[in-house]
Amino acid sequence: MTAAGPHLFWITSRAAGTAAVILSSASLGVGLLIRSRGEPRRLAAVDARVLHEALSLATLIAIAVHGLALLGDSYLHPTVLDISIPFDGSYRPLWTGIGIVAGWGLAALGLSYYARARIGQARWRYLHRFTAAFWAMGIAHTLGAGTDASEPWLIVALLAPTVPALVLLVRRMADLPAVRAAWGLSDRQG
Repeated sequence: MTAAGPHLFWITSRAAGTAAVILSSASLGVGLLIRSRGEPRRLAAVDARVLHEALSLATLIAIAVHGLALLGDSYLHPTVLDISIPFDGSYRPLWTGIGIVAGWGLAALGLSYYARARIGQARWRYLHRFTAAFWAMGIAHTLGAGTDASEPWLIVALLAPTVPALVLLVRRMADLPAVRAAWGLSDRQG
């Protein structure tokens, strides 16, 4: 523990950030496997929703730990504003800012689940689709600001849950009527 002492907050932040990306990828993947209107059931609806909710909440906790742990970092010395206001900090401001936007976006959209009765189910579903954009921004933040971005262990840890989620996302997007129409596909074509 003494060897990690001066770096404990940085190590904690790195671990929580890595966990957040892995958890968000898993959450997105499970969310995409949940039955949508008119689609055949892919997973047991109740179990998948519970798993999706748990993964989403775990993601938000990991994001919070990722940012808050940096407040104790003896190298960066970030302020609360540096970790909460996009593009305000001095460390890789573009990539860090993208990560902050992603974190706030995932928090807003994830927690909006509990306000969907007030928001309206149709509006909530529409807004919830933007989760994928914030997820992609989180991955960009990891690769652009992460000190371990070129490490093989991180690349493997990111690819394992991210590739399946990305495949499911592309498949879902290809099934959207507007996308199908833009490509000149009818409902009967592949």
